[in-house]
Amino acid sequence: MQKRRGIFAGGLTAIIVLGTVAAGTVPAAADPVRDAQYWLADYGIADAWGYSTGEGATIAVIDTGIAEGPAEFSGAVIAGHDASGVGSANGRTPVGSADENPHGSWVASLAAGRGNGSGNGVIGAAPGADLISISVGFGSSGSTIPFADQIADAIRFAVDNGADVINMSLTTNTKDWPESWDEAFTYAYEKDVIVVAAAGNRGSGTEEVGAPATIPGVLVVAGVDPAGKASYDASSQGITLSVAAPSEELVGVSPDGSYVQWAGTSGASPIVAGVAALVRSRYPSMDAANVINRIIRTARPVEGESLPNAVYGYGYLNAAAALTAEVAPVEENPMGDLAAWITQHRKADATPESVPQDTGSVPDVPPLDAAPPAPNPFLPTRETLLYISLPLALFLGTGTLVLLGAIGATRHLKRVARR
Repeated sequence: MQKRRGIFAGGLTAIIVLGTVAAGTVPAAADPVRDAQYWLADYGIADAWGYSTGEGATIAVIDTGIAEGPAEFSGAVIAGHDASGVGSANGRTPVGSADENPHGSWVASLAAGRGNGSGNGVIGAAPGADLISISVGFGSSGSTIPFADQIADAIRFAVDNGADVINMSLTTNTKDWPESWDEAFTYAYEKDVIVVAAAGNRGSGTEEVGAPATIPGVLVVAGVDPAGKASYDASSQGITLSVAAPSEELVGVSPDGSYVQWAGTSGASPIVAGVAALVRSRYPSMDAANVINRIIRTARPVEGESLPNAVYGYGYLNAAAALTAEVAPVEENPMGDLAAWITQHRKADATPESVPQDTGSVPDVPPLDAAPPAPNPFLPTRETLLYISLPLALFLGTGTLVLLGAIGATRHLKRVARR
């Protein structure tokens, strides 16, 4: 199997510490951290809170781990797991170097952060949703478990522990994926779980989307700047893009409680995952395919663009419309059918013995009779015996008897004459 290593889909450069606010402290002036979250108003998220804040929905964050310290996560994380082998069992000890380990906390805060006091700190798109923290090991983590196996393990844990939405702010930078992911993603889909993935960033070397953003059925998030223009460094292109969300001038909370400004579709993805949780919360009986369909069908158009396309997907995220608009239901996931892809593409790699036989679609035909042996030219055929040999034998036999009778009669007459 090809060795695979995941990388972040969010940039780790140009980080600016915005300041630390102690839990429960309310500053006299407006909070600069909360004020910096322009997407709450610009993308209809604040309006959507009038209908749901995500109560009853659960978002699993497969990343470096959600730290236990920040107030934004107080009471938010209901389960956790370490798939890397180098973190803590509950997934709450961020793994990797100082450059890597804050990533999971930044991502989680944009998905379902609780804020830090009234009107302070980072608040997620679904502040009422619960979180599951699953730590996986990236480049500097020291993990010896293959990355592909970590992801498969993480997805199964998320599904088995009640995730409604899984966020994956990572990329492999390859379009293909290991067969173990076929099984893991299929398991998530069969359990009606929405998988949201970041498109990746050109600034990190991702020119085109890679797995998991290439896997059919995944809700893939592209990135735009505060003005709504496609981000060059903090996004990438691909035909699998679903919707566009902010990926520049984002804020996040670090494990030590400090706040940072950062960029990347790693941040755009959890914003969309949070909105998916809002929809699931408001429509608890709605299946994953229709939640995804609501998000893409209610996306705002992009001026001058024919949508969907490989830059913006179906357009800009519109959280309020996703919760309130009339949207015709669908029977299938609009982002593709993984089972059909597996049937079409994996079959060519399978050996004849490993390909299942579809006996239900083919009539049961008995085998043909064995072909007759080729005739021996030196032996008589049935026709020869019937029409030539047998009459000839009868003729010759009868003639012989007549001849013998005549000879016998002649000899008898000669003997009588001598007397």
